[in-house]
Amino acid sequence: MAWRPFPPALTPLHASHPHPHPAPGAAPPARGRDLRRAAAEYALDALRLPAVAARGLGRLASAGRHRWERTPRERRGPVLFTVAACLLTLWLAPYGPLLGAAALAGAALWQGRDRSPDTAGGEPGEAERARLQTLYEALVPHLSLADDPRPQPLYAHDGDWRRAFTGFAFAEEGRLARLRLRYPPHFGDGDPKSRAHLQELLCAKAGRGREYHFAWAEEVGELTLTALPPLPSGICAQRFVTAPGETVLGFTDLHTVPRTVPVVAEGGERLDVPPVVWRTGPRSTEPHLLALGHPGSGTTTLLRSVALQALRQGEVLVVDGGGAGEYAFLAGRGRVRAVESTPAGALSVLEWVVRETERRLLAANRVRQTGRDAPEDVCRPLWVLVDRPSVLSHLARAEGQRDPQDLLQVPLRYGRAVRVTVALADQFEGAGELTGAVRAYTRARVVLGAATPQEVRAVLGEAPSTTPPPEVPAGRGYARLGSGPVHRLQVPAAPDPFDGEAAEPQRRAVLDLLPEPVAGPPRAAARRALH
Repeated sequence: MAWRPFPPALTPLHASHPHPHPAPGAAPPARGRDLRRAAAEYALDALRLPAVAARGLGRLASAGRHRWERTPRERRGPVLFTVAACLLTLWLAPYGPLLGAAALAGAALWQGRDRSPDTAGGEPGEAERARLQTLYEALVPHLSLADDPRPQPLYAHDGDWRRAFTGFAFAEEGRLARLRLRYPPHFGDGDPKSRAHLQELLCAKAGRGREYHFAWAEEVGELTLTALPPLPSGICAQRFVTAPGETVLGFTDLHTVPRTVPVVAEGGERLDVPPVVWRTGPRSTEPHLLALGHPGSGTTTLLRSVALQALRQGEVLVVDGGGAGEYAFLAGRGRVRAVESTPAGALSVLEWVVRETERRLLAANRVRQTGRDAPEDVCRPLWVLVDRPSVLSHLARAEGQRDPQDLLQVPLRYGRAVRVTVALADQFEGAGELTGAVRAYTRARVVLGAATPQEVRAVLGEAPSTTPPPEVPAGRGYARLGSGPVHRLQVPAAPDPFDGEAAEPQRRAVLDLLPEPVAGPPRAAARRALH
C-alpha cells in the first residue's frame, strides 16, 4: 500500500509544514474560540431563567415550611381547609389553573432573583455567616432548656442558626443592621427583666456604640432588632409648620410618627424630619407637660422652645425657679405677661393665673348658656411655664410663705376647658418635691439626658423600646404623650440669646422668633399686663 501524506489541514506542527495555513473554507482558531464561547453564553442565558425559577421555588417552599412551623397546632386545621378551598376554587374557575401557574411562575421568578448579601433573606457571605453563628451560640444558654423533649430544639449548641433567624440585614461596613429572630414558647417575654437581659445580650453581640430598637411580637414569638440612625441634632428653633394648638417638642424616628415637617438645619440645608407633636386645647387628652432631666440635659431649652412657639398663638407667663435669668430675654416682649424668678413674684403671678382661670370658666359658662360665641379673651391661649418648681417650693417654705405649687392645682385641673396650658420642667433630684396635682395632671411627659431605664419608666410609665445612646447630646431623651408609645426625642436648640457662649446662628434664630418689645420698662409693662 502506498503511503499517502496528511492533508494540509491535518498536518501536525512537527511535520514538513511548520506554519500550516488553514484551508480556504475553515475558520481561524481565534474565531472558533469566540464561537464556542458565544454558544456557551447563549446556553447559560437559556438556562438562567429555569435556574432562577427553581431557586425561587426553593425559597417559597422554605418560607412555607417556616410559616407552617410557626403556626400553632390548633390553627393548622383551619389553615389547611382554607388553602384547599382556595385551590379548589382556582381549579373550577375559568382559566384558573393557567392563571395560578402564571402567578406561581411570577412569584418564583421574583423570589429567585439575585439579591445582595445585606438584604433580608439573601445568602450571607462567610463573615456574615460566622457573625450570625456566633450570635446564635451566645443565645443558646438563655433560650434553651436542659431537658428539652423536642428532638430538634430551636436553640441548641452546634445548631443551625437559619431555623432561629428568619430575617437579617447587614450594613455596608459589615455590622448587623437588622435581625428578626424566633424565641421558644417557654421564654418569658412578658417579664421586663427577661426582656432587658436578652436585649442587653443582643446589643453586645450586634455591636456597641449604636442605638437599637426592639419590636416584640408576642403572638408569634418573634423579636426584631433594628439599628437606628442618630437623631438630627443640628436643628435650631424656627417657625415650624403646625396647626393651631400644636407644639413641636422635638424630632424622632420616621417609622414612629405619621408625618414630617420641613425644617432648615445648620448650613441652610432643608430637611423633612418627623416631629413629636404635642396637642393642647379643650379637646386634648394630655393638656399639660412635665419634663425631667439631670443638670445640663436641656429641660430649660425645651421650655424656651415651647415659649417661642406659644408666642405665635397666645400669651406666655414664665416662672423661673432657678433664678439664673434663663428667660430674661422674654421680659418686656409683646404677649409675654410676666417673667418672675423670686418666690414672692411667683406667688403673685400664680395667684393671678388662678383668678384668670376662674374668670375664663365663668365667662365661658355664661356664653354657653346664652348660645353665643366665647369672647376673644377667653379663647386666647395662655401658657404658664414653670421651671424648677421644687426650688420655689423650698424657698417659699424657708420664708414661711405658701407653696407656689398649690396654686397650680386650679389651672392644672380646670385650665384645659379655657385654653390654659401648664408646662413644668425640673431635675430628677427635685422630683420628690412635686405635688400630687402636678404628678396627676401632667400626662405629657419628657425625660432628657442620660437617664437609666428605671428612671425613664418611673416618669413615663413605660420603658423605652430602644437602647440609650452611647453619647447623649443636650436635648436628647424620650417623650410620651398620654398612653401612647415612647418616642426618642431630640429637642431643637433654643439657647438664651444673651448667653455669649452660645453659637451665633442659634442666638440669632431665637431673636428672630421674638415678638416686638412693648413700650416702657419691662417690669412696669408686666405689671400693666397683669392688672
